[in-house]
Amino acid sequence: DLASEAELRGEALFFGKARFAECHPAPYYTDNLMHNLRTERFFTERMINGRKASADGPIKTFVLRGIKDSPPYLHDDRLLTLDDTVEFFNLVLGLKLTAPEKKDLVAFLRVL
Repeated sequence: DLASEAELRGEALFFGKARFAECHPAPYYTDNLMHNLRTERFFTERMINGRKASADGPIKTFVLRGIKDSPPYLHDDRLLTLDDTVEFFNLVLGLKLTAPEKKDLVAFLRVL
C-alpha cells in the first residue's frame, strides 16, 4: 500500500519540526536512553494519596513500532490516545504544531 498524503506529511514532521526522531530514530524508533522532560515546569507540588507529587525525573524512550496497538501511553499511562500524546509533546517541547500538523503526525504514528 502507498502512504497517504497525511502520513507523508506526518513523516516529514516526525523527522523535522516535531523533533520526534531525536529520541525515536528509525529503524527501531527508540534511542533506548533515559530523558528528563522536566514536566514539573507545568504543575505545582502537591500531596496525592499521601505521596508528594513533584517531578517525573528521567524516563526511558519507548519503541514506537506498533504504538497504535498499545494504549495508554507514556511511562505511567497518563496519555490515553495518540492525539493526547502528540499534544503532550507539543506542549512539553514547545513545538508549536498546528492542528493539521498534529493530525498528520498522528496519522504517521498509526502506521509505524
